[in-house]
Amino acid sequence: MTDQIVMTKDNIVNPKTKSADERKRFIRRRDLDVFTRLTIAFTALIAIAEKQRGTITKLAQEFLISRTFVYMLANSLMEHSQIAFNETCPPALHEKSSSIAHILSLRLDGKCSIEAISRHLKRFEIGNHSPGYISQVLNKVGSSLPNTLSLIDGDTVQVIYASDEIFSKRTPILITVDPVSSAILKIEMLDKRTAEAWINHWESIEDSGCIPLYLVCDEGTALVKAHTDYLSDLIRQPDTYHAIAHVLGVWDKRFEKIACDAIEKEYELKVVLNSELDEIQLSRIINKYEEAKTKAQEKIEIYDSFHYLYTCIVKELDIFDENGKLRDRQNAESNIEVCLDLLESEIELKKPVKRIRRVLGDLLNYFEIAEVILEEILGNVPNIDEKGLSLICLAWQWRKSKIKAKSPERKSYCAKQEAYYIETAKMHIVEDFDDVKDQILKELDEIVQSSSMVECINSIIRPYLNSTKNQITQEALNLIMFYHNHRRYSGGKRKGQIPYELLTEKSQSKDWLDLLMEHFENSH
Repeated sequence: MTDQIVMTKDNIVNPKTKSADERKRFIRRRDLDVFTRLTIAFTALIAIAEKQRGTITKLAQEFLISRTFVYMLANSLMEHSQIAFNETCPPALHEKSSSIAHILSLRLDGKCSIEAISRHLKRFEIGNHSPGYISQVLNKVGSSLPNTLSLIDGDTVQVIYASDEIFSKRTPILITVDPVSSAILKIEMLDKRTAEAWINHWESIEDSGCIPLYLVCDEGTALVKAHTDYLSDLIRQPDTYHAIAHVLGVWDKRFEKIACDAIEKEYELKVVLNSELDEIQLSRIINKYEEAKTKAQEKIEIYDSFHYLYTCIVKELDIFDENGKLRDRQNAESNIEVCLDLLESEIELKKPVKRIRRVLGDLLNYFEIAEVILEEILGNVPNIDEKGLSLICLAWQWRKSKIKAKSPERKSYCAKQEAYYIETAKMHIVEDFDDVKDQILKELDEIVQSSSMVECINSIIRPYLNSTKNQITQEALNLIMFYHNHRRYSGGKRKGQIPYELLTEKSQSKDWLDLLMEHFENSH
């Protein structure tokens, strides 16, 4: 047990007149020995068991310690005593019926706060339900876990690094994910986002056996510099979403709203114009209506022009043409340049265009990756020719569009297109179609255009951050990473699969909770 926290009246001062050290409400006590702490813990346990009132308060006053710390000492003594003396029914860590297993399951599967876990344990009379004890259990289990994914028996695996930062309040959390398997490779809290921090981050991942094929990230200054200093021999794929949709998508919505507001203004004046007005009022409203009509037409034309150019740029990001052939990178870049020139000259969007041009040189790097992967497929996959490959490539591209689609109508259309090309390929590839299709789709999934998987992981982590009011710890992040990497998906395209299985291609027969309990038991 570490030094307890003590509060004294002398420490409560005017914060406006005292220094930072003097403003501390709590100080550390180092003068109480182990025997004294055991006495406090034992006395508190007796008081709790016999429901004595006032004993905890007396202990706190006698030893100048907080009531919370008295309870923490008592809970710690009870936990160790159960393990040491309860021979008939020891609280085995690997049994799911134990309170520790309940705490882990409620925290990770249920995303419950510590207060909610405490209420649940108290309601069903499961072990110790003290919030302090629950917090202590979560910290102990989390501290036994690494913040970097480790492979078995020194294995190595080639992965794609999709790296980004997420934030808990102002604290940055560096995270790297393999977008193919969705496994979290490393997650860590740091004080600052620096190139050196990212280099150390990637070095530890490599040391664990995860070798990078290429890097996918946004244009963060530290990330770009770290790539230049450490991974310059690998392709860096800028995030196409942040580079295009994140930049121009805002303007698309803005121009649409401006046009709709202008149309509404025109309509309102038209309604007034059709009401009973005298000649003077009629003349004035007619002038306003004509002005509003002209303005609405201008705003509609601006929106139409912008939306057309925006969709043309997004279309140029497609890897395959309508025949399923790999598109020419230079043509795609040239077409994007033309659209950017028109956005700059016709609609006068200088800053967004300048921002896109800064990354355009690297933005289509995934075309090179796709070219290599297609050559490997034709050379290694049996019973496949260029026609069959083109059909499956189109099915894969429509599947990606289906995932990105937001409206039900668009999703339905993309799903029908995907199914059409799968059925057409099935008629073309007669022998071992399912095996051939699955192998090709798996290879094509290694073409990554954005760090959207990191955003997906962010949405998984966010509820945990919210339930702790953003007071997250590294131990909690370790738990989340272990849970995510070893849990089985219940829905989506990876339904029934486990990220660690997808990464290592090794079967995981045990539930994540069994694995975690075994790991914790072995580490102690």
